[in-house]
Amino acid sequence: MLRISRITDYGTMILVHLVASSGQVCSASDVAAGTRVALPTVQKILKLLTRSGLVVSSRGAEGGYSLGKPADTISAADILDVLDGPVAITECSHSDSQCELESHCQVGGSWQKINKAIRVALDEITLADLARPARELPVQGLTRGITRTVHRIERE
Repeated sequence: MLRISRITDYGTMILVHLVASSGQVCSASDVAAGTRVALPTVQKILKLLTRSGLVVSSRGAEGGYSLGKPADTISAADILDVLDGPVAITECSHSDSQCELESHCQVGGSWQKINKAIRVALDEITLADLARPARELPVQGLTRGITRTVHRIERE
């Protein structure tokens, strides 16, 4: 089953909470209360997001966390890359593949095409999209984008 990690799921919730705060700085405690994610987990994820530049932190009595970039410039792929690493649905789908069967594999190329299509879909959905109700997501355009990408990849 393809599934994002709990850390990425929580990280996305944290980022959406920061989007909803409309640029105001939020403490880790505020984020934990707003997302209902345990404070130690929120702190761990905020540290990762800050290190990546997706979130910025400020110290002091008025300190806390806010988005480091506009929500419409942060893709779902960016979030996954920071919290889970690059998308790779099979061993041969990432650049440092260690599969000893790769040279004899009949299906690896197909899995790589699928992996690229998933990556394109994740690149097309932004944090701003994720912060909207699901019924407002631009699925129509996304589907066309995936279809175009799959056709392009097939020609390569």
